[in-house]
Amino acid sequence: MTSSTGGSAPTTEFSGRTGEVLERLNRLYPALIDLSLGRLETLLGKLGHPEEKLPPVIHVAGTNGKGSTCATLRAIGEAAGWRVHVMTSPHLVDVTERFRLAGTLVSEAELVATLEEIEQVNAGAPITVFEVLTAAGFLLFSRHPAELAIIEVGLGGRCDATNVLKHPAACIVTSVSMDHEAFLGNTLEAIAAEKAGIFKPGVPVVTGAQPEAVRRVLEAQARAVGAPLACRGEAWQIAPVVSSGVAAKDGSLIFTDSDGSLTLPAPALTGPWQMENAGLAVAALRVSGLSVPEAGWQGVGKVSWPARMQRLHGALAQSLPAGWELWLDGGHNPGAGHALAQELQTWGDEPLHLLVGMKQTKDASGFLNPVLPYATTLWAISEPTQHLALPVEAIVEASAGKAQVGPTLVRALDALKARSDGQPARVLICGSLYLAGVALTQDGWTPGA
Repeated sequence: MTSSTGGSAPTTEFSGRTGEVLERLNRLYPALIDLSLGRLETLLGKLGHPEEKLPPVIHVAGTNGKGSTCATLRAIGEAAGWRVHVMTSPHLVDVTERFRLAGTLVSEAELVATLEEIEQVNAGAPITVFEVLTAAGFLLFSRHPAELAIIEVGLGGRCDATNVLKHPAACIVTSVSMDHEAFLGNTLEAIAAEKAGIFKPGVPVVTGAQPEAVRRVLEAQARAVGAPLACRGEAWQIAPVVSSGVAAKDGSLIFTDSDGSLTLPAPALTGPWQMENAGLAVAALRVSGLSVPEAGWQGVGKVSWPARMQRLHGALAQSLPAGWELWLDGGHNPGAGHALAQELQTWGDEPLHLLVGMKQTKDASGFLNPVLPYATTLWAISEPTQHLALPVEAIVEASAGKAQVGPTLVRALDALKARSDGQPARVLICGSLYLAGVALTQDGWTPGA
């Protein structure tokens, strides 16, 4: 993942005909980073400013939960009968996952043609691959009719390529925690300021529960630019439906804001944090000025988003002993580790085996420390095709020596099967979206759902 803040796009993320074009474009990476959006704005001008020809946009920033929130927005929009565009990053298996056009992933042929058009118009000027991909998303979205566009920030916010958007219908800031410190700063306040860089005058912003340091920064930036800020606990609330002091068995939720209350189905995505992500999506649509039909809110119960506490059922899962479960989560920073630990607290009924692989730039100990108490065994993984994989030795060190060396998913699973006593158990693959992509491929998953 690359943004205008710097860092060359790793071409090993891309393959096929799309990868060939992106490899050529990667050679145009600027020698000097100017920490501005000027390159992309110039390119978009040559393309006729497609970013100004989009349907209403919800712009989503944050550290954790962006993808799930985008997926929930999409599910609500589609349940409402809308055509919905979505641009997210990074992809798990194929770059086409980044662009959903009116409900369908872009074809490789259309994406290649769009990238080649941009390459020709750019005419060799310095540009980053993420800027090109962002331009491609805007160009594609401008050419396909839709009622809603959901745009996920790639990295940070203030200097992210997606921040060329001048008039979104609403903005969201999901949970903010430490990550990408080399680009965004090494304090929560600095990171929050980068996320708040997407705020625009008069454009409503929605955020959830945040550390006090983050909240102060978001409030100050909202005041400075004149953006109405709707915080959970003040402008909106979400909680389980409770009757006679007991939560509803169906997991339904009650959302409340100044416009009244909504009863929502249980989130389709697993994990206690998904209640807030659902609330963020609902709150953003409620402040955006868009009129969502009643049927739309049922989309909260129909969300699909791979590698976010996803139960696997394919080849990898079927290789496990009877009664075992295989799960996958792409969370990869300390905030994600703490969130994951909330879910693992409820998994104490069976042994839990964690297979952890991480990216080289991530805080491995910060991710591992919250989840280690729940692990029966821990395995360090570094797949040969896993982009920028942290060496297994570093994962073992970050675990204070508690991890065993996999070093691959298949070998770790084989070792676990050899030790099986016939009792049910759970296996969770986690720590990296890049590892998640490898796991999904090995399990037989294909994009498009």
